[in-house]
Amino acid sequence: MTDAVITVENLSKSYLVGHVSEKRGSHNNATLRDAIARGARDFTRKAADMLRGRQIVQGDEVEEFWALKDVSFEVKQGEVLGIIGRNGAGKSTLLKILSRITEPTKGRVLLRGRVSSLLEVGTGFHAELTGRENIFLNGAILGMTQREIHNKFDEIVAFAEVERFLDTPVKRYSSGMYVRLAFAVAAHLEPEILIVDEVLAVGDAEFQKKCLGKIEEVTGHGRTVLFVSHNMPTINRLCRRCMLLDGGQIKIDGAAQAVTAQYMVSDTGTIAAREWPEGQRPGDEVARLIAVRVSQHGQISESVDIRYPVDVQMMYEIFKQNANLISAFSFFDSQGVLLFVTGDLNDLEWSRPRSRGVYASACRVPGNLFSEGVVRVVAEVATRQPVYQIHVLEYDSVAFQVVDSGEPGSVRGGWGRPIPGAMRPLCEWQTAKDQGEAGFHSIRVSA
Repeated sequence: MTDAVITVENLSKSYLVGHVSEKRGSHNNATLRDAIARGARDFTRKAADMLRGRQIVQGDEVEEFWALKDVSFEVKQGEVLGIIGRNGAGKSTLLKILSRITEPTKGRVLLRGRVSSLLEVGTGFHAELTGRENIFLNGAILGMTQREIHNKFDEIVAFAEVERFLDTPVKRYSSGMYVRLAFAVAAHLEPEILIVDEVLAVGDAEFQKKCLGKIEEVTGHGRTVLFVSHNMPTINRLCRRCMLLDGGQIKIDGAAQAVTAQYMVSDTGTIAAREWPEGQRPGDEVARLIAVRVSQHGQISESVDIRYPVDVQMMYEIFKQNANLISAFSFFDSQGVLLFVTGDLNDLEWSRPRSRGVYASACRVPGNLFSEGVVRVVAEVATRQPVYQIHVLEYDSVAFQVVDSGEPGSVRGGWGRPIPGAMRPLCEWQTAKDQGEAGFHSIRVSA
């Protein structure tokens, strides 16, 4: 008999995706007879799907999309499994099936123990109810008894740090308060299996630290955790084992540090330009990301010379006028370490209201700043104030390889060997022969 608490066998999940054919979209060639015929076919197909209990799809052409394909794995009691992969790789679909939110198309899942899931911020919350009422409501949805909720109530409130707003409707909560309360309820359920999706990015640094500590506490009591994140250092800290999904299949399953390192330098996560088609653009009702690209000397390039500036650009659409919008880029190295964040606060236009429409933002990173290796870029669009609210946070934006040829003008050209470190700026130096006590006063670094 297996000691696994999660067993997944040949799991597959398909969706039907509708498209409008080119002929249908061409008004010049289509006739009234064609339109009536296509409308009749659409109506007949949708009626048949409804009678048979199948998914109803808009469009006159239907494509079958497999979000998961023959996925099989086991997770033992007390194990923390990290799950990584590009957006669209199948991570969320897998977690929804394990959480019994979605039924698989093929295969089966065996879960031995109570499951608590935190897949989306505030799932199960009612906007009109207070924080106190939502604790009892959400706890009941997650499977807690009234006695359990009463016993854990003070701990949940203290963890979430919402004492002052306990009797305030959660519709007036900031996104940070929302996620704190949602995580607090789910984490205090004391399940045998805890499933956590990428939700900690919403909280501040101090709260993320608390959440990671709570997850470590949960695993220390022998509970099993599935943890999805784009933050590689967090995956390496919490998980000994990691699974990389790509195209709905398991590409790598092994030691966390080895899997995350391979993912960061592989084609799975590296591309210098990316554009999202309409209907699949990351974001919300305020703003959506259209495209991101990296270029050097005016040319899109996955490999850049360490000596010269690198231009990173994003294009996004705003749907609501916003006076406090900011666009930003975060840069990570191949180990997932955050190098720095930069936003368009120095742009004279940033303080003016941005009306609806398509915008392009660009930043130039100076040469001789990055170290050699892969650099990943995260694109962000957010409202700055009165509450910082993220509208776009796309981890799978673009990436590029920084190359040092060792030619004159580079640091290694004079050093003669690869230089370690997350960053490698070319700083001003001066060296002079020691002149006793006056030595420091005689050295001046040029301004």
